[in-house]
Parts: sequence; structure tokens; C-alpha cells
Amino acid sequence: FKLAKATVDNKEKVSTDKKSVKNKQRVLALSSRGINYRQRHLLNDLEALLPHFKKDSKLDTKFKLGVLNELAELNNCNNCVFFEVRKRQDLYMWTNKTPNGPSIKFHVQNIHTMDELKMTGNCLKGSRPILSFDKNFESEPHLTLIKEVFTHIFGVPKGARRSKPFIDHVISFTIADNRIWFRNFQIVEKDPRDPNKKVNDKDVSLVEIGPRFVLNVIRIFEGSFCGATVYANPEFITPNQIRHSVDIQKAARYNKRKIAQRERQLKIANINMSEDSANENNGDD
Repeated sequence: FKLAKATVDNKEKVSTDKKSVKNKQRVLALSSRGINYRQRHLLNDLEALLPHFKKDSKLDTKFKLGVLNELAELNNCNNCVFFEVRKRQDLYMWTNKTPNGPSIKFHVQNIHTMDELKMTGNCLKGSRPILSFDKNFESEPHLTLIKEVFTHIFGVPKGARRSKPFIDHVISFTIADNRIWFRNFQIVEKDPRDPNKKVNDKDVSLVEIGPRFVLNVIRIFEGSFCGATVYANPEFITPNQIRHSVDIQKAARYNKRKIAQRERQLKIANINMSEDSANENNGDD
């Protein structure tokens, strides 16, 4: 009896310890008005992949972003992913810890949704992913901070709502060209051509599912959607500046073409005048 009681007490102690260290992460996901179909489908793909995401209605950009802290508190969320759209084409993604921060602002590029890619990979809806980070995330302090925030946002905690107790896909974050590349892969343990074959570690492979997108870090703030700047990317160029430089190049090519046309017209006019004067001289003779 004493032995049985001791085992029960140990189990209760372990259960209380587990309850005390339970990881509760919930993410509020929403976008601003003016979002296009591809950006909306990307947000839907993230919501389908991550069961602890809670999607909310669109936010009017006339309000300040500090309102998102109140929305996250009302929805019982301690993380937030906000898609901010400008000029109906430029997508910026805010990832932050509410209500105290930090918050990170990214420029999202090269968006490819799951419906667009039509990859052969597939995973169970609601399953938990393995997060794979490039070793370069440990090279600089701001990348280490981004890794920690991504772990809280994209890592599905055990026992989260609508989650399944399975791990069958890998979310990869790779740094290349000073940008963060997001990929999602299925873990394939069996050969589809021979499903009865025994599985070895060498037989495990990865098949891409989607979506794909690239994140360019703009700025890291100390608070939630506000506060002092912790890091600013000196190499970031705004899309407006890129479009302005492209317009200047187009205008320069247009002006060059028009100048060449005027020079050609003047040359033709001079040739005609010289021919007319030559004909007049021949007539006088």
C-alpha cells in the first residue's frame, strides 16, 4: 500500500510539474484592407498549417497598430502575425510578442501558395512541425532574436487546440542573400513503390509541400508595434525606390530614343536641302 501510494504521489507530482511548465502559445493572424488574392491565400495556407493560429477579420489601416495588442488580448493570444499591405501590391509582415514585444517587420517577396505550386507533398492538417533553422541564425544577435520569435510563432505547442499528436512535416528557415527563405517539407518514411519495405534512416526523404516566400528584415522594435529600434537593416531598399529607379531608366531610354529620332529627322532634312540646291544649280546651268 505504501509503495502504491508513493507511486501515485510521484505521478501527481510529475503531472503538477508538467502543468506548471505547459507551453501555451496562441497566434493572432490578420491582415489590413487592400490585400490581394495571392497574399490572402498565403495567410490561409499558414492558418491551415499551424493549428494554433487564430484568424481575425481585416484591420483598417486608419487605426494605429497598437490596437492589435488589444485584439490579441481579447482573443487570448500572446503572439501576432499582421499582414500590412501598401499600394495594393507591397506586403509587409509584422511578427511580434504581445503585449510587451519585441516586434519584427519584414518585407515579403516571391510569394508562392500551395494551390499555385501544386507540389506532391502532403501532411496531416493540424500536425505539429519540426522547425529547422540555418546555422547562420546563431551568427548575429538580431538573427538569434528572430529565431526565438519564429520558434514561438511557428512552433505548435504540444496539446494546442485543433492540433494532432503527429509530426510529419518540417518548416525550414534558411538564410541566403541576406534574406530568410521559408519552405515546408513533408517527411516521407516509406517508399511509395514498395510500402512493405522496412524503413531505415537512409530511406527517410523530404518532399516539398508549400507555401514558399522570402522575408527581408526591415526593422526590429523593442516594444509591440512601437518602441525603440533594436536593429535596422542598412541594405534594405523600399519598393518605392526600386520602382522609381526603374521609371528613371525607362524615361532615360525614352529620351534617348526621341533624341535619336529628332537627329534623324534633321539629317534627312539636311540631305533634302542639299539635293534641292544641287538640282537648282543644274537647272541654272
